[in-house]
Amino acid sequence: MNQIDNVLYTGRTTTTGGRLGTARSDDGRLDIALTPPGAAGAGTNPEQLFAAGWSACFIGAIGLAAKELQVAVPRDVAVDAEVDLGTGSGGYFLRARLNVRLPGVPHDTAQALVEAAHRNCPYSKATRGNIDVTLSVV
Repeated sequence: MNQIDNVLYTGRTTTTGGRLGTARSDDGRLDIALTPPGAAGAGTNPEQLFAAGWSACFIGAIGLAAKELQVAVPRDVAVDAEVDLGTGSGGYFLRARLNVRLPGVPHDTAQALVEAAHRNCPYSKATRGNIDVTLSVV
């Protein structure tokens, strides 16, 4: 397990009611209703939240990789994250696909950026070896 030497930020939330509840951050910036995947209603679900957090973090990791490789990242870089919730032998599991768009960046360079970002992104590190992850440059 990796040790943290310097805490940069701590996100704090309180969730009540599980998938039919609410989630709020301690600073009030996040205050959302939760609903199960596919349910009618105005809420979101944990898989969507995870996909949003991971894709945002991954774009930051692409930026760091681009600095190291001395490549300009286009302003319209985007990551379409898809997080599946499913069942298998042993219970419930997640699976993910990160589809990365780097318009104007040659495919080989974009692939190198995505691979470097996946090595360094904290979400990628947290999921590595735990869930099936597919990376694609689109």
